[in-house]
Amino acid sequence: MSEVVTPLDRSALHAAVAARLRSMIVEGELAPGMRLNERVLCEKLDVSRTPLREAFKRLAGEGLVVLLPNRGAEVARMDRADIEATFTVIAALEGLAGELAATHVTAAELAEIRALQFEMLASHARRDLPGYFRANMRIHALICAAARNPVLVETFERLNTRIFATRYRSNLTPERWDQAVAEHAEMLRLLEARDGAGLKALMRRHVENKRATIVAALQARQDRAA
Repeated sequence: MSEVVTPLDRSALHAAVAARLRSMIVEGELAPGMRLNERVLCEKLDVSRTPLREAFKRLAGEGLVVLLPNRGAEVARMDRADIEATFTVIAALEGLAGELAATHVTAAELAEIRALQFEMLASHARRDLPGYFRANMRIHALICAAARNPVLVETFERLNTRIFATRYRSNLTPERWDQAVAEHAEMLRLLEARDGAGLKALMRRHVENKRATIVAALQARQDRAA
């Protein structure tokens, strides 16, 4: 009897490669504007060029990669105007999500957010930024999902993916990181109290604080380069 061979799930491979590249971009291993060397990445990720190129296409659709005709691909970069415009919209979306979530969040969702809050605090204490960021983004996604508005969720996910790397670098100082942790503790308190107006205002302010930190750092780099 011949052996049955399970066909390779190519879509899963493409998704896995895209996820790895996404993490490398978010955590700064692949910097904005960097050309993506296919040979080097194939060796690093232990894959052939086909799944790598499919991953490039997927990340280009998310706005994280720019495909260059006949020249491969590079990590997308955002200028100050892009950052300010995108964060302005994200702040409004997160504010609305908080307001709606305060009404619709379930006990199970609250329990998951509390658990993630403890996980995030532990990562903060260890100064584990990747671990902190994963828990942080999961909390924001759960609050958005608790709003029970699929259009809001889809819009938030699409725009937030574009600025993942920028949000990751928003805790540029210990003071800002500590402030962000305090804001998250207040978010949980307001969500548990089902204070929609308070949570809306806080979540907008939380994102606007990130934007201000990033823009200030960008301006400082530009001043040093001048």
